Amino acid sequence: MKYILAIDQGTTSCRAILVDTAGNIVGIKQKEIKQHYPKPGRVEHDAEEIWNTQKYVIEELQTKSNIQASDIAAIGITNQRETTVIWDRKTGIPIYPAIVWQDRRTSKYCKHLKEAGHENLVHEKTGLLLDPYFSATKIHWMLENISGAKEKALAGELAFGTIDSWLLWNLTRGKVHATDVTNASRTLLYNIHENCWDEELLALFSIPKALLPEVKRSSEIYAVTATSLFSQPIPIGGVAGDQQAALFGQSCTKPGMCKVTYGTGCFILMHTGKKPIISKQKLLTTIACQTSAEIEYALEGSVFIGGAVVQWLRDALGIIKSASEVEKLALNVPDSQGVYFVPAFTGLGAPYWDPFVRGAILGMTRGTNAAHIARAALDGIVYQVTDVIDAMLENAHISLESIRVDGGAIENSLLMQMQSNLLQQEITCPKWKEITALGAAFLAGLSTGFWKNTEEIEAIWKKEKSYLPKITKQQAEEYQGKWSLAVKCASLFENPMIEEMEGLRNE
Repeated sequence: MKYILAIDQGTTSCRAILVDTAGNIVGIKQKEIKQHYPKPGRVEHDAEEIWNTQKYVIEELQTKSNIQASDIAAIGITNQRETTVIWDRKTGIPIYPAIVWQDRRTSKYCKHLKEAGHENLVHEKTGLLLDPYFSATKIHWMLENISGAKEKALAGELAFGTIDSWLLWNLTRGKVHATDVTNASRTLLYNIHENCWDEELLALFSIPKALLPEVKRSSEIYAVTATSLFSQPIPIGGVAGDQQAALFGQSCTKPGMCKVTYGTGCFILMHTGKKPIISKQKLLTTIACQTSAEIEYALEGSVFIGGAVVQWLRDALGIIKSASEVEKLALNVPDSQGVYFVPAFTGLGAPYWDPFVRGAILGMTRGTNAAHIARAALDGIVYQVTDVIDAMLENAHISLESIRVDGGAIENSLLMQMQSNLLQQEITCPKWKEITALGAAFLAGLSTGFWKNTEEIEAIWKKEKSYLPKITKQQAEEYQGKWSLAVKCASLFENPMIEEMEGLRNE
């Protein structure tokens, strides 16, 4: 058998990717899925469209690559996390569209739980914050708002799953209702210390345990396929949420190893070892990919606006025609000339978690031009990432071993050099581009013997380029200090009515 098939189901598209023993991608097929915005603050997907689109790209990949099921050793799945599906166990039909991780309809419910004093309990048990981002409040909303759903759930007639569970169910024709520890740890229902669904949390959110999937390791054989997609059964050997899959794909398997994914937002995960570190700075504690009997953990921080600020420069300001032009424009000036851009279009993520702060451009003079604003926009991305990593190091009390980066923005050499400067650390770009899918492939390959162990996988990881700091530590601290002042200035524009208005709109 020559390949691992990685299924990469993301927020905007479904992909199927073939990986060989050297970690090379030898085939890829992708198709977008439709985004639904039925009301302000609501984001939905059609779960059946997701499955049909995923089937399509798998079929197309097999045809275009001229491979048979007998060429595929195993299947690995990685998925958009937190997105919630509930379906009928008998018919396999969802009772409602999938509620996407971006959806904010449960803001008022989260506020109610916080005011009732439940946030500390939730944070201590799950490592997460009480936020609409996570799955539990979405499940609660479905059970409370869809006729007959609560009664059917109590009777064991319904199944909940994040997208990995939904794909597993369909790949096995309803024989397997399962998830892995990384996805379970993003639901607000999983006790990351005791490694089980938590009865107290289930009661808090009024969710019957019969609704939940079985939780397995990230790397083990879940089942074999039972679908006409393949001419013979194929083992499904790995499952992980997208960010943990990327951490594993980057071979960040030791404490102090960190990965940063630069996309529309930025996701930062640092491996912290075998004991969970509960953050005091609003970072998330999450479970890293489990490949053995022992659970391992990571700290996570999210930057809401990363590459999206470049899209704003293109679409709203019109100072560039394509995202790739931003580096050339920014290089027209040696620095931002004192301009600071806080891109808080949707609030600030970790370590601030301030949904009310608004975006701001500060320090402009008559001499400020488009290049200075472009440079400040890129600065704003690296300052935010630096904030998160600094908070991680302060929480974890471990040394930073390495920073490995992925995502489309790593093609921007100026951005990567600026990140190295601010962090005063080497930044390493891998030779591979599809890190998330590779993580899923590695997990599936481990469980089926395609790769012998993690050491073999680490040996095939190769860097393409790296960046070293070109400014002093003192200069970096001065820049970061002025950035902190810019964030405080931006917070003066907070709108205390935003959350209340959001709640009213959603009602």
